[in-house]
Amino acid sequence: MESIADKLRFDPCELPADLQSLRQEVRAFLTNELQDYSVVKRSHSWEAYDAEFSAKLGEHGWLGMTLPKKYGGQGCSAFERYVVVEECLVAGAPTGFHWVADRQSGTLLTRYGNEAQKQEIIPKITAGKACFCIGMSEPNSGSDLASLRTKAEKTDNGWLVNGTKIWTSQAHRADYMIALFRSDPDPDKKHAGLSQFLIDLKKTEGITPRTIENLAGGKNFNEVSFVDVELPADALIGIEGEGWKQVTEELALERSGPERYLSCFYLLRELIDILKGCANPAILAKIGTQVAWATTLRTMSLSIASQLHAGENPTLAASVVKDLGCQFEQTLPGLAQELCDLEPTLEGYGVPYQQILGNLIQIAPSFSLRGGTPEIMRGIIAKGMGIR
Repeated sequence: MESIADKLRFDPCELPADLQSLRQEVRAFLTNELQDYSVVKRSHSWEAYDAEFSAKLGEHGWLGMTLPKKYGGQGCSAFERYVVVEECLVAGAPTGFHWVADRQSGTLLTRYGNEAQKQEIIPKITAGKACFCIGMSEPNSGSDLASLRTKAEKTDNGWLVNGTKIWTSQAHRADYMIALFRSDPDPDKKHAGLSQFLIDLKKTEGITPRTIENLAGGKNFNEVSFVDVELPADALIGIEGEGWKQVTEELALERSGPERYLSCFYLLRELIDILKGCANPAILAKIGTQVAWATTLRTMSLSIASQLHAGENPTLAASVVKDLGCQFEQTLPGLAQELCDLEPTLEGYGVPYQQILGNLIQIAPSFSLRGGTPEIMRGIIAKGMGIR
């Protein structure tokens, strides 16, 4: 039986030295592509949507890097992909179009998709030609996926879906959704009654996304309704009733990547630049603490990349990174206001620091939604440690 120490570990890990050439190649490409990007525009990196840029990454072989070559992937290591993702986020590249597909959808389909799904969809992912969204959270369920109510009922021709998903990023733009539905209505099968489905959003009738505008005016989140949606039998991903297991593995990919310490990178960088020359030891100590926090998160994230590279499923450790990363990115805007007198502003007013701060103050609360709320994360951690 696997011990807690085996499930919750962060072995020290360094990126292989031979990846430096890849890092330099990616960095040179990004320097050229983003030369006209302002600091403020770069700060929107992971949520910025640019299909043309994603296609260019695909042309270089930098999307779906870990996926099999037979489906258009590169068969690379998790470390190689880590370098590309890290460089893109640090440079402030627009990653929103391909983000979900590259991070998790391609891997999920490689593991559990049928051959037709793999042959049709994965080459689109690796080419940067497919935008994916994730249909997990629901109204009145939040991040408690075991309480999902949207039903997928078997029919003679496949499945009939009715229900609602919420907080679905990019659903109004996406080509495909991978959704988790309740395929068995038995109330005693909270976990065993769930299944995952691949949905072509451009061709399937009865699906209506409604954008949810955040405080900063952004429109990435959606509420998505399903009314008598007919799905073919082969829309099922993996085995019926195994959705909980599959989605748990998928979430390990979502919860532990470089975005956990780089979502607020530009705010931290601009804050350090503004405070350059400060001699106040208390302020310097607080800035140093934030840098140390980010460095520690990177170390933990790299450790999980190492475990994924080894074929392991570090679900528990990934939950810890997600929880700590969320605390880091939600704490930073408040700390910035404490350390610097410059007031936050709307975009277009003030220096870049003020604009970035103004945006993050408004959207940082939503960071809890990405990959599960802190309450859910801590519940997973407690259960994994045997104390719940």
